[in-house]
Amino acid sequence: MDFQLTDAQAELQEAARKFARAETVELARELEATNTPVPPEMRRRYGEMGFLGVNLPEEYGGLGLGHLEALLVLEQFAMVSVAVAFPIFEALTGPVRTIQHFASDELKAQIIPDVVKGETIVAVSMSEPDAGTALTDLKTSARIEGEEIVMSGQKRWTSGAGHSDVYIVYCRLSDEPGAKGIGAVLVEKDREGVSFGSQEELMGFRGIPSADIFLDEVRVPKGNMIVPAGGFAKLMQAFSLERCGNATMSLGLAAAALEEATAYAQEREQFGKPIVDFQAIQLKLASMAMKVEASRLLIYRAAVNASQGLPNIFESSVGKCFANEMVREVTADGMQIMGGYGYSKEYGMEQRVRDGFAWGIAGGTTDVQKTNIAAALIGRRFNQRS
Repeated sequence: MDFQLTDAQAELQEAARKFARAETVELARELEATNTPVPPEMRRRYGEMGFLGVNLPEEYGGLGLGHLEALLVLEQFAMVSVAVAFPIFEALTGPVRTIQHFASDELKAQIIPDVVKGETIVAVSMSEPDAGTALTDLKTSARIEGEEIVMSGQKRWTSGAGHSDVYIVYCRLSDEPGAKGIGAVLVEKDREGVSFGSQEELMGFRGIPSADIFLDEVRVPKGNMIVPAGGFAKLMQAFSLERCGNATMSLGLAAAALEEATAYAQEREQFGKPIVDFQAIQLKLASMAMKVEASRLLIYRAAVNASQGLPNIFESSVGKCFANEMVREVTADGMQIMGGYGYSKEYGMEQRVRDGFAWGIAGGTTDVQKTNIAAALIGRRFNQRS
């Protein structure tokens, strides 16, 4: 057990920190103001720096490093904003990993190298109007006709919808009930029959498009099958790494809130002295630091224990749930320390509060993570249905 980063890990972390703070701070403000995603030219810069392939295989252009290295990079970008970090989140911990672990060699070779270069964005499309937490209730259907898969249905809350190039669509591939009939198919944006609803107006997450996706008898090659019917457990296994990415986005926001609040407390004077001299402020800063440090250790544990495989459900759920609850508390305390300045849109703290709250909803709510944790402790799944 070693709590020190290696020299190589520390250098990678510092490279990500320097790039993010030199190249994306102004971009983050622009994305927040315009509600637009990271532009293609900046994604390609990410790719040139290696940030989109940290833990992806070298044979596809990645660096072939571990998940810890990937999360070290992601955290530094998330400290600037979740919008500028989102392409890295999707590439290193999101749906691209489902392709890497379960798709055919042909599909991997077709998609992953372009992701690493920043040329292609992959999004995951899971939820539906009547299937969110109860994901096995989804109705989007797919049937095989000769050498094609034909898909119809409606997907909701797809981050990147309309902007991403390809989508991993969770769908019902057989008449088997519940999870037994569910699998996943890759659908390209430009396929005939694919359309998108209007962009959602969310409390936070500006710069991360979200919209409904409509599939009307969309035909894709049979080779676009990623996980066939009955592979729901595989999809959830791959999702364990996404939980670590989600937790790291929360961690980055909280770490940035702590950093800014600490600096502000030393600069802001009231009653003739810096407010950091008041014990109430000291206690808040200490509490914030404890939560950030605890969250970081839980996330790193899940990543290191997984190495280059996939984290286990218990450790990834503990890390995600703790980080999701922690970021809401830490960013709120940061806003309280900064007072009116924290509440002002001219500064970044109120944005962190808004963006931070979302991670405990996205990717499985905090309550769902707690049921995962309890199930792992007990050794069996619980039936949530009446």
